[in-house]
Amino acid sequence: MNIGQKIPQISLPAVDGSQFDTTSLLGKKYLLTFFRFATCPFCNMRMAELVQIKKELGDNFEIVAIFQSEIEHLKKHSNKHFAKFPILADPKKQYYEIFDVNNSLSGMFKGMIMRMPTAITGMFRGYIPLEISSRLLIMPLSLLVDEQGIIQSVYQGKDEGDHLPMDRVITFAK
Repeated sequence: MNIGQKIPQISLPAVDGSQFDTTSLLGKKYLLTFFRFATCPFCNMRMAELVQIKKELGDNFEIVAIFQSEIEHLKKHSNKHFAKFPILADPKKQYYEIFDVNNSLSGMFKGMIMRMPTAITGMFRGYIPLEISSRLLIMPLSLLVDEQGIIQSVYQGKDEGDHLPMDRVITFAK
């Protein structure tokens, strides 16, 4: 996906039991983030940041989080966040492929080494990555989308804990 492109329609199951569709966001700006899997410590630490900042972003801004996890597994692990935004399951990586989300072995190792304190904090909070699979290689992807569904920013993480800086999210939301 590139800046200036119209975002493709996304329709996925949400942890609240609904079927989420991005057409419901027309007229709102939003952050769309592709995470790794439900128990990823880096992903869950970022989710905690997003939950904390959501009110500051205003009523006309939404956050959408997509995980490559089965919906039941995601429900079990995402309920700790009490998120007031959609958390979606894409277990077959349908949208990961459409959005060309990167996989990187070196990014995984870089994140494990350079961001170890974040990983440890996440694990102490109960986000223990017991599942070992190719999902470990997924690098975060964040897109800022305007009210017309046009991509205004694309941020591809260089390691598993590298996310779009929060100040850019805040600036875009206002």
